[in-house]
This record gives sequence, C-alpha cells and structure tokens, in this order.
Amino acid sequence: MRGLGTIVNAAAVIIGAAAGLLIKGGLPKRFEETILSAVGLAVIFIGLGGALSGLLVIEDGALAARYTMMTVLSLVLGAVVGELLDIEKRLDGLGRRIKARMPEKLAGNSFVEGFVTASMLFCVGAMAIVGALEDGLNGSYAILFAKSLLDGISAVIFAASLGVGVALSSIPLLVYQGGITLLAQALRPLLTDALIGQMSCIGSILIVAIGVNMIFGKKLKVGNLLPAIFFPAVFALLGSLFPGLPL
Repeated sequence: MRGLGTIVNAAAVIIGAAAGLLIKGGLPKRFEETILSAVGLAVIFIGLGGALSGLLVIEDGALAARYTMMTVLSLVLGAVVGELLDIEKRLDGLGRRIKARMPEKLAGNSFVEGFVTASMLFCVGAMAIVGALEDGLNGSYAILFAKSLLDGISAVIFAASLGVGVALSSIPLLVYQGGITLLAQALRPLLTDALIGQMSCIGSILIVAIGVNMIFGKKLKVGNLLPAIFFPAVFALLGSLFPGLPL
C-alpha cells in the first residue's frame, strides 16, 4: 500500500506527543527550557552531519567540496520563492487557526511554536525525502518506519516542552511526505542517487537552521527556505536540457 509509511509516521508523532503531554504536567519550567536547548543542540549536530556528508568528498586523499554552486543557488532561490509565498506566515496562521478551535487550557501559550517547529523538523531531512520516495517508487517502508521511531521519540520530548501543537504537526507531515510519495512515479526519470543526495543535503542544512532557532530564538525563517529542497530537481531538469550548465 503506497503511503503506509507516512501514515505510520504521522501516527507515531501523535502517540509520542500524547506521551509527552503526560510528562509535561510534571516538569518544572526550568527543566522544559533546558531540555529544549539540549534537543536544539542535538538537532544542529544531526543536521551538520547530514549536510557535511553531502557536501564533502575525499578526492586524492584530501577533502573537497562538491555541489557548492547548487547549494548556494538552491538556498537563495528557495528563499525568494518562500518569501513570495510567505510559507512561514502561512504555517503560523494555520497553527493559530487550529489553536483557535481548541480549548484554551489544552492549546497553551506555545501551541503555534510547537506546531511550526515540529512540522518543519519532521518534514525536512534525508529520511523524509528518501523514505517518501522509496515508498512511492518501490513500496518500501523501511526508511519511514525507522523515521517513525525517531520522530515518535522526538515528539515525546517536544510535546513535553512545547505542548499539543506537536501532535498537530502530523497534518503537514501527511501532506508533505504523502505528496512526495504520490509524485514519485512522475519524478522517476529525474531521480538519480546524486539528485536524492543533493535534496537530502539541502534538507540537512535546514535542520541546522531549526536547531539554531530552538537554541537562540526565532532568528531564521526556516519555513520560507523549504522550497530550496526542490531546486536540485529543477537544476537536474535544466542540466538534462542544457548539459553545459555549471551546476
């Protein structure tokens, strides 16, 4: 069944968040803040690991950078498209609309922050992209099942600090990963290992940005950078049409 991996992933987030909400009531505020900072630090290093493994390669016994132009252009053009669409504001607005329909006591003050932060963390990164593609192309759920376990554990920690908004991040997760799964067959001709690696690399860079926001406050509009993940596919298409492009 195509899409089963994403359904399981969303369910794991909801279950993990529910467990986190049970813990939340017994955590002093100072514990919540310290735990959130610790998670942010872990997120930064996870993102750095993914980004560096994609950008660096050993050539002739020395480290060399690759995909540099593609990475810069993807982030810049992604930022332009994201600002035009104002994705971050739309995510915030969606979070506020959902919050308005919930009992005030249940939603809490950090609902929108939890919803937006968790949505972006669960939707970007190598496992979200590669897992959704594997689901759509081969009906393989292994990557998304592994991601479900990780996201479920993360949801416990996030919900304990940020509340019920984390559980509702399962909605954009379903739309995002489900959309990639449904589009996978149409994108099959473009989906080389190099392209998937490039998209995963951009996703890892955005994970670093999420970690920075978690530790230092909302400094980066990560939501408005989300289109950057898909620009490597655009460049791959242009490269097939114009082989001389230096991307």
